[in-house]
Amino acid sequence: MQSSARSIASAGRGADLLTDLDYHLAETREEKEEIYNLRYRAYLREGAVKESPDGRVTDQYDDLPNAWTFGVYLRGELFSSVRISVLTSEWRQSCSADVFPDILLPRLDRGEVMIDPGRFVADPDKAKRVPELPYLTLRLAYMACEHFHADLGLAIVRAEHQAFYRRVFLHKTIGEPRLVPGLLKPFGLMAADFPSFRKKVFERYPIMRSTAFERRMLFDRGGRAAVAPRPRLVAGALQD
Repeated sequence: MQSSARSIASAGRGADLLTDLDYHLAETREEKEEIYNLRYRAYLREGAVKESPDGRVTDQYDDLPNAWTFGVYLRGELFSSVRISVLTSEWRQSCSADVFPDILLPRLDRGEVMIDPGRFVADPDKAKRVPELPYLTLRLAYMACEHFHADLGLAIVRAEHQAFYRRVFLHKTIGEPRLVPGLLKPFGLMAADFPSFRKKVFERYPIMRSTAFERRMLFDRGGRAAVAPRPRLVAGALQD
Protein backbone atom coordinates (compact mmCIF):
# COMPACT_ATOMS: atom_id res chain seq x y z
CA MET A 1 0.00 0.00 0.00
CA GLN A 2 1.50 3.32 -0.93
CA SER A 3 0.57 6.94 -1.39
CA SER A 4 2.20 9.75 -3.32
CA ALA A 5 1.16 13.19 -2.12
CA ARG A 6 0.81 14.74 -5.56
CA SER A 7 -2.57 16.24 -4.72
CA ILE A 8 -1.33 18.36 -1.80
CA ALA A 9 -1.13 22.08 -2.64
CA SER A 10 1.69 23.81 -0.77
CA ALA A 11 4.62 26.14 -1.28
CA GLY A 12 8.36 25.58 -1.16
CA ARG A 13 10.78 22.84 -2.15
CA GLY A 14 9.17 20.41 0.30
CA ALA A 15 5.98 20.52 -1.73
CA ASP A 16 7.99 19.98 -4.92
CA LEU A 17 9.60 16.91 -3.37
CA LEU A 18 6.18 15.44 -2.62
CA THR A 19 5.68 14.83 -6.31
CA ASP A 20 8.59 12.35 -6.25
CA LEU A 21 7.80 10.92 -2.80
CA ASP A 22 6.08 7.67 -1.86
CA TYR A 23 5.01 6.53 1.59
CA HIS A 24 5.06 2.75 1.45
CA LEU A 25 3.72 0.44 4.16
CA ALA A 26 6.25 -2.35 4.71
CA GLU A 27 4.37 -5.62 4.29
CA THR A 28 6.72 -8.14 2.66
CA ARG A 29 9.73 -9.65 4.38
CA GLU A 30 12.04 -7.91 1.92
CA GLU A 31 10.49 -4.50 2.57
CA LYS A 32 10.73 -4.96 6.33
CA GLU A 33 14.33 -6.16 6.19
CA GLU A 34 15.35 -3.12 4.13
CA ILE A 35 13.94 -0.87 6.87
CA TYR A 36 15.46 -2.92 9.71
CA ASN A 37 18.85 -2.59 7.97
CA LEU A 38 18.32 1.17 7.57
CA ARG A 39 17.56 1.49 11.28
CA TYR A 40 20.79 -0.28 12.14
CA ARG A 41 22.91 1.94 9.89
CA ALA A 42 21.30 5.11 11.24
CA TYR A 43 21.54 4.09 14.89
CA LEU A 44 25.09 2.82 14.53
CA ARG A 45 26.22 6.09 12.91
CA GLU A 46 24.93 8.10 15.91
CA GLY A 47 26.18 5.63 18.52
CA ALA A 48 22.73 4.50 19.64
CA VAL A 49 23.43 0.76 19.17
CA LYS A 50 26.43 -1.53 19.31
CA GLU A 51 27.84 -3.23 16.24
CA SER A 52 25.95 -6.40 15.38
CA PRO A 53 26.64 -9.08 12.78
CA ASP A 54 22.91 -9.13 11.99
CA GLY A 55 22.98 -5.50 10.83
CA ARG A 56 19.32 -5.00 11.67
CA VAL A 57 17.12 -3.41 14.36
CA THR A 58 13.63 -4.70 15.07
CA ASP A 59 11.51 -5.27 18.16
CA GLN A 60 8.25 -6.76 19.42
CA TYR A 61 6.23 -3.70 18.38
CA ASP A 62 6.88 -3.98 14.64
CA ASP A 63 4.25 -6.64 13.99
CA LEU A 64 1.51 -5.48 16.34
CA PRO A 65 -1.90 -4.83 14.74
CA ASN A 66 -1.85 -1.22 16.00
CA ALA A 67 1.50 -0.46 14.32
CA TRP A 68 2.29 0.68 10.77
CA THR A 69 5.93 0.73 9.62
CA PHE A 70 6.48 2.98 6.62
CA GLY A 71 9.39 3.47 4.28
CA VAL A 72 9.73 6.92 2.74
CA TYR A 73 10.97 6.61 -0.83
CA LEU A 74 12.25 9.46 -2.97
CA ARG A 75 12.47 8.68 -6.67
CA GLY A 76 12.30 4.99 -5.79
CA GLU A 77 15.10 5.02 -3.17
CA LEU A 78 14.51 4.42 0.55
CA PHE A 79 15.48 7.60 2.39
CA SER A 80 13.82 7.27 5.79
CA SER A 81 11.35 5.33 7.87
CA VAL A 82 9.01 5.73 10.82
CA ARG A 83 6.72 3.39 12.71
CA ILE A 84 3.30 4.75 13.63
CA SER A 85 1.58 3.14 16.64
CA VAL A 86 -1.99 3.98 17.61
CA LEU A 87 -2.79 3.84 21.32
CA THR A 88 -6.34 3.57 22.64
CA SER A 89 -8.00 2.16 25.75
CA GLU A 90 -8.10 -1.21 23.91
CA TRP A 91 -4.73 -1.00 22.10
CA ARG A 92 -2.23 -0.11 24.83
CA GLN A 93 1.12 -1.44 23.65
CA SER A 94 3.88 0.63 22.04
CA CYS A 95 7.44 1.56 22.87
CA SER A 96 6.45 4.84 24.55
CA ALA A 97 3.61 3.22 26.50
CA ASP A 98 5.95 0.54 27.84
CA VAL A 99 8.78 2.95 28.72
CA PHE A 100 6.47 5.62 30.21
CA PRO A 101 3.50 3.61 31.54
CA ASP A 102 3.02 5.84 34.59
CA ILE A 103 2.44 8.84 32.30
CA LEU A 104 0.45 7.32 29.42
CA LEU A 105 -1.64 4.48 30.81
CA PRO A 106 -3.79 6.71 33.07
CA ARG A 107 -4.61 8.84 30.04
CA LEU A 108 -5.55 5.77 28.03
CA ASP A 109 -7.78 4.72 30.91
CA ARG A 110 -9.61 8.04 30.45
CA GLY A 111 -10.30 7.16 26.81
CA GLU A 112 -7.68 9.32 25.09
CA VAL A 113 -6.33 8.35 21.67
CA MET A 114 -2.61 8.81 21.02
CA ILE A 115 -0.33 8.54 18.00
CA ASP A 116 3.12 7.26 18.91
CA PRO A 117 5.67 7.63 16.08
CA GLY A 118 8.81 5.64 16.79
CA ARG A 119 11.90 4.26 15.03
CA PHE A 120 12.22 7.50 13.06
CA VAL A 121 15.44 7.05 11.09
CA ALA A 122 17.00 8.53 7.97
CA ASP A 123 19.65 7.09 5.70
CA PRO A 124 22.86 8.68 7.03
CA ASP A 125 24.35 8.87 3.53
CA LYS A 126 21.29 10.46 1.89
CA ALA A 127 19.69 12.68 4.54
CA LYS A 128 22.04 15.62 3.99
CA ARG A 129 20.82 15.91 0.40
CA VAL A 130 17.24 16.49 1.58
CA PRO A 131 17.06 18.82 4.62
CA GLU A 132 13.24 18.67 4.39
CA LEU A 133 13.32 14.93 5.12
CA PRO A 134 12.29 15.20 8.82
CA TYR A 135 9.17 17.16 7.84
CA LEU A 136 8.31 14.82 4.98
CA THR A 137 8.73 11.75 7.19
CA LEU A 138 6.90 13.04 10.26
CA ARG A 139 4.06 14.17 8.03
CA LEU A 140 2.93 10.56 8.47
CA ALA A 141 2.38 11.20 12.18
CA TYR A 142 0.18 14.21 11.40
CA MET A 143 -1.83 12.14 8.94
CA ALA A 144 -2.30 9.45 11.59
CA CYS A 145 -3.43 12.05 14.15
CA GLU A 146 -5.98 13.31 11.64
CA HIS A 147 -7.15 9.87 10.53
CA PHE A 148 -7.63 8.45 14.03
CA HIS A 149 -8.83 11.77 15.54
CA ALA A 150 -6.08 11.70 18.17
CA ASP A 151 -6.05 13.67 21.38
CA LEU A 152 -2.28 13.52 21.71
CA GLY A 153 0.66 13.28 19.35
CA LEU A 154 3.67 11.72 21.07
CA ALA A 155 7.38 11.79 20.29
CA ILE A 156 10.13 9.83 22.01
CA VAL A 157 13.15 12.10 21.58
CA ARG A 158 16.76 12.35 22.70
CA ALA A 159 17.59 15.41 24.80
CA GLU A 160 19.63 17.08 22.05
CA HIS A 161 16.69 16.92 19.60
CA GLN A 162 13.97 18.19 21.93
CA ALA A 163 14.51 21.86 21.08
CA PHE A 164 13.72 21.07 17.43
CA TYR A 165 10.48 19.30 18.33
CA ARG A 166 9.54 22.10 20.69
CA ARG A 167 10.18 24.82 18.11
CA VAL A 168 8.91 23.14 14.96
CA PHE A 169 6.25 20.69 16.09
CA LEU A 170 5.10 22.56 19.22
CA HIS A 171 5.72 19.57 21.48
CA LYS A 172 6.23 19.82 25.24
CA THR A 173 8.30 17.50 27.41
CA ILE A 174 6.08 15.34 29.60
CA GLY A 175 8.61 12.68 30.61
CA GLU A 176 12.28 13.00 31.48
CA PRO A 177 14.78 10.79 29.60
CA ARG A 178 14.71 7.07 30.27
CA LEU A 179 16.55 4.15 28.70
CA VAL A 180 14.75 2.43 25.85
CA PRO A 181 15.37 -1.35 25.50
CA GLY A 182 17.87 -2.06 22.74
CA LEU A 183 19.28 1.48 22.59
CA LEU A 184 22.29 2.93 24.37
CA LYS A 185 21.06 6.50 24.84
CA PRO A 186 18.09 7.70 26.93
CA PHE A 187 15.01 9.23 25.34
CA GLY A 188 12.53 11.70 26.78
CA LEU A 189 8.80 11.75 26.09
CA MET A 190 7.27 14.77 24.35
CA ALA A 191 3.66 15.41 23.38
CA ALA A 192 1.36 17.89 21.69
CA ASP A 193 -2.38 18.33 22.15
CA PHE A 194 -3.51 17.69 18.59
CA PRO A 195 -7.00 19.28 18.66
CA SER A 196 -5.62 22.56 19.97
CA PHE A 197 -2.44 22.85 17.89
CA ARG A 198 -3.48 21.29 14.56
CA LYS A 199 -4.75 24.51 13.01
CA LYS A 200 -1.59 26.42 13.95
CA VAL A 201 0.68 23.70 12.54
CA PHE A 202 -1.28 23.38 9.30
CA GLU A 203 -1.17 27.14 8.82
CA ARG A 204 2.56 27.22 9.47
CA TYR A 205 3.33 24.08 7.44
CA PRO A 206 0.69 23.53 4.72
CA ILE A 207 2.78 20.56 3.59
CA MET A 208 1.43 18.67 6.63
CA ARG A 209 -2.11 18.73 5.25
CA SER A 210 -3.51 15.60 3.65
CA THR A 211 -6.70 14.32 2.07
CA ALA A 212 -9.05 11.75 3.55
CA PHE A 213 -8.34 9.53 0.54
CA GLU A 214 -4.59 9.62 1.14
CA ARG A 215 -5.07 8.78 4.82
CA ARG A 216 -7.34 5.85 4.04
CA MET A 217 -4.84 4.52 1.50
CA LEU A 218 -2.11 4.55 4.15
CA PHE A 219 -3.89 3.41 7.31
CA ASP A 220 -6.74 1.14 6.20
CA ARG A 221 -5.82 -2.52 5.95
CA GLY A 222 -7.82 -4.93 3.84
CA GLY A 223 -10.57 -2.40 3.40
CA ARG A 224 -10.87 -1.65 7.13
CA ALA A 225 -8.61 -0.11 9.74
CA ALA A 226 -6.99 -2.39 12.33
CA VAL A 227 -7.77 0.34 14.84
CA ALA A 228 -11.01 2.01 13.85
CA PRO A 229 -10.98 5.82 13.79
CA ARG A 230 -13.43 7.29 16.26
CA PRO A 231 -15.96 9.94 15.21
CA ARG A 232 -14.63 13.46 14.75
CA LEU A 233 -14.87 15.27 18.07
CA VAL A 234 -12.90 18.41 17.24
CA ALA A 235 -15.00 21.53 16.92
CA GLY A 236 -14.26 23.68 13.87
CA ALA A 237 -12.14 20.97 12.26
CA LEU A 238 -10.33 21.83 9.04
CA GLN A 239 -11.91 20.40 5.94
CA ASP A 240 -10.04 18.18 3.47
